[in-house]
Amino acid sequence: MSLIHETEQEKQMSEAFVNSAFLALSGGFQDAYTYFTREEVFSNAQTGNVVLMSQHFMCGQWMEGLRYLFPILAFAVGVWVAEQIQGRFRYAKRLHWRQGILLLEIIILFVVGFMPTSLDMAATALVSFACAMQVQTFRKVNGYSYASTMCIGNLRSGIAALSGYVREHKSSQAEQMLYYFGIIFLFALGAGLGGVMSMHAAIGIRAIWVSCALLLISFGLMFIDKPKVS
Repeated sequence: MSLIHETEQEKQMSEAFVNSAFLALSGGFQDAYTYFTREEVFSNAQTGNVVLMSQHFMCGQWMEGLRYLFPILAFAVGVWVAEQIQGRFRYAKRLHWRQGILLLEIIILFVVGFMPTSLDMAATALVSFACAMQVQTFRKVNGYSYASTMCIGNLRSGIAALSGYVREHKSSQAEQMLYYFGIIFLFALGAGLGGVMSMHAAIGIRAIWVSCALLLISFGLMFIDKPKVS
């Protein structure tokens, strides 16, 4: 099998918009989940965590600051682990390395759903770790760089594509713009759903299992058009 053919097949599995849609829904859901059920700490928006951490540390509120520091550190470790998995299992035959990371993320989030509120700090760190693996692993949608767990980069790229389309009227720029705005919309939809379900008394901390279900769909989609091993 040629390298070009492998690359094309991999793109079909991991970069299709339908796959990115479920990843974005899950990314938004996870951020809302930790904010509303785990003491208002973000799992994806590490910029917000840095701001709040710094503010608490400056005020001498050390324990409050640590609530935001640990997710930041966990996010960094998650990126490192995902990169290590890619390096070690890039050419695995039975299971694509991206699917392996998704499976690990699903297991982590499933465990988080059992963790009581007394372990909020650890739960948020685990979700941040899982989010980091996802954003490091899935970085393109139909060839365009994007992030499935945050919005600011997608918003910048979407507006830049819109500006280019207004100026040059290229169909590729319109397509790029629609991809980015679509991902932002789906992230927001996931966040809204995550917020509503997380605040529901009968669901609460178990709401994260919805994110597991979304990621399972993405995991299954990646079997479509998977390269056959001769």
